[in-house]
Amino acid sequence: MTNQIAFIFPGQGSQSLGMGQALAQSFPAARDLFQEADDLLGFSISKIAWEGPPESLNDTINTQPAIFIHSIAVLRVIREQKIDLHPAFVAGHSMGELSALVASGAISFSDGLKLVRVRGELMKRVGEISPGGMAAVMGLDISKIETLCSQASTATEIVQVANDNCPGQVVISGASAALDRALPLLEQACARRIIRLAVSIPAHSPYMAHSQEDFNHAVESANINSPIIPIIGNVTAQPLLTREEITTDLQNQLTHRVRWTESIQFMSSQSVNEFVEIGNGSVLSGLNKRIHPEKAVTNLGNPDDFKRLMPL
Repeated sequence: MTNQIAFIFPGQGSQSLGMGQALAQSFPAARDLFQEADDLLGFSISKIAWEGPPESLNDTINTQPAIFIHSIAVLRVIREQKIDLHPAFVAGHSMGELSALVASGAISFSDGLKLVRVRGELMKRVGEISPGGMAAVMGLDISKIETLCSQASTATEIVQVANDNCPGQVVISGASAALDRALPLLEQACARRIIRLAVSIPAHSPYMAHSQEDFNHAVESANINSPIIPIIGNVTAQPLLTREEITTDLQNQLTHRVRWTESIQFMSSQSVNEFVEIGNGSVLSGLNKRIHPEKAVTNLGNPDDFKRLMPL
């Protein structure tokens, strides 16, 4: 049980202009995957990811597939280059759970891409028909944040914890009015910092229920199998071992919090001592260092990262 590794996959917020381009220029497997994605989607998502404009990449209907494609491109390069990395677990943050499902063997790239695209479209729709907001809260215990969110909520205006990212960093989400009431309460409770996020989508809140039926149908229509590698679910922070467990976690994820801290803690308790962030950026690496600073974290997203792994 020594030297176990886990692959972790980023979600929305990890995007950056040019993401995946150097990887595609350096490795045929990555280039072919981006072309496959363009063909499947019927438009050039690679051009949006590599050239922008930024407002197109930052539109959630494009952000989510771009991050997903980059992560799977990294997996394809690992296989192409025969790199000796064999995770004991996989997990993904929010949308990254779909990337992790591909890595686990539970779903194909093409089915995963369809689900990611639908998820982005439905989230954008919720932001239009039931706009809300999100805020990152630093330096307060999560139980205190939960209490204050409850105080700021009413029967019709709700704000709740959306992402338990790491100790000292929690994201809340919900109706704009409830968020407006919650922020002063959090300030009075001596939150170290509060950042109102530039989004109108109340992700991981009850307001996502507006798109629940459509997303349920998309998930149920996807060809999901039992995973070869255990995947840790966002909603349960426990291994998802069957199609039924995966389907339930994916569907509940829209309206429930991402239990990232608990997910990393669980994998650490199973003798995982190194986490490899697969895809763009290093957001999860930063969170993991706050959760388990003694655990090694490696990033794999661009050619330089691979050079450090491959023999001369």
